[in-house]
This record gives sequence, C-alpha cells and structure tokens, in this order.
Amino acid sequence: MGMRVLITSGGSGVGKAMAEAFDIAGYDVWITDIDQTTLDTCPDSWSKSCVDSANAEAMASLFTDLEKQWGGLDALCANTGIAGPTAKLEDIDPNDFSKCVEVNLNAAFLAAKHAAPIMKRQSNGAMMFTSSTAGIHGFPNRAPYCASKWATHGLMKTVAMELGPFGIRANVICPGSVEGPRIDGVIEREAIAKGSTPEKIRSGYEAGTSMRSFVTNADIANMAVFLASEGAKLVSGQVISGDGHIENPDPKV
Repeated sequence: MGMRVLITSGGSGVGKAMAEAFDIAGYDVWITDIDQTTLDTCPDSWSKSCVDSANAEAMASLFTDLEKQWGGLDALCANTGIAGPTAKLEDIDPNDFSKCVEVNLNAAFLAAKHAAPIMKRQSNGAMMFTSSTAGIHGFPNRAPYCASKWATHGLMKTVAMELGPFGIRANVICPGSVEGPRIDGVIEREAIAKGSTPEKIRSGYEAGTSMRSFVTNADIANMAVFLASEGAKLVSGQVISGDGHIENPDPKV
C-alpha cells in the first residue's frame, strides 16, 4: 500500500476534485459523503463511506474501519462544509446559525481528533482543512458561514502547534469563489438580499479579485496535493488562499 488520504465530503465538488488529484498522484483514496447516491458515482477503486462528518459516533466508527483496513493515514482533507443562510444579520434564524457552525466546525474537529492518534503513532502526516476567504475577510450577509470559517482557522493553528512535535503538519486552504452550483446558489441568494441581480453579483465578485476570475475545483485540489507532499514538509500552521487575490470582499452591487 502506498500513501493514504482520507477526504471528507469527497463525493462531489472540491472534495471529489481532491480525490481525483490525489489518485493521480498515486495515493490510495478514501472518501466520505452523506449521500450514498453521490458515492456510487465515484470510481470503484476508491474506498467509500456514507457518513455524516459532523456526527461524533459515525466519525469514530469510520476511523476504526479505516485503521483496520489501512493501518495508517498519511493525509487528511477535512473538507466538509455547508453554505448556511445568506441573509441580513437580523433576519438569520438562530437554528440556522447553529447548524452552519455545527457542520463546518464540528466536522473539521472530529476529522482532526480521530486522525491525530493515527498520525502520531507514525510520527508523520498532513492535515488540510478546507475553509474559505470568508474566514479571512468576512462578508456581509454571511455571518454563520464566516464565523464557522474563522473558527476553523483557530482550530488549525492549535492542531499545528500540538501535533508539530510529532512530525504532523496542519494548514488551511481558503478557496475564493469556486465555479459550480454551490456559488451559483450563494450568488442568487445574495442578489435577493441586496436587491440586485445574479449577473451583477457575479461581475462584482470577479471585479473584486486582481486576477478577475473565479477559481476551479482543480485549482484547490492541486493545492491540497502540494500541501501533503514532501515539497511542503515545513509548511504548517498556514492559512493559504486560492482565490485569484481578493482585493474587495464586498463589491457594491
């Protein structure tokens, strides 16, 4: 068996692109997803588990199975996240706020918690947490999402400090606006919240980056593979953006 990577929520979007990139790089790939139908569309060569990554019992069981089958873990991509509500602060339902934070933060914590003892026994490993530029800049009308992503950075910094002496690295990847249905939904909701149009919101997002572009799933996946590699052996505790350089996080459109 070669190098081994676990990617939570790896059945679609950024997670699936990560799985594909690690597969090409020669890793054995294990993915989770909350939807079995989504998992069924992925290659048979990947190990797959239908798991709610924010559920403590389910994650404990997943890592028990993983260690039995693989005996170790070289890389973790804690990729699970939801967008949460897009609305003005005063219009956000407290339950929706709590749900967004629960999924985005708890899933990252549980993945790191269970990967840590496995990697410590090996005296090596790399953990990548998928965050967002919303965890760097903050964005109007995205309070739950931003709060959860800022918190993820604090979690990662602590993980890096605790596990560094054991040869384990931890970093956060912050995608900007990633092409795909998820950002399309965010744009549509933001257009409603601002009384604008999706076209104007999208143009504003693009204009707010120095490279005038959204990023792709593959852009983020390639960064994850690099951070897991020997080429990044001393890169730890970092918050690294893949966003085309956001200059203006709140385009007035």
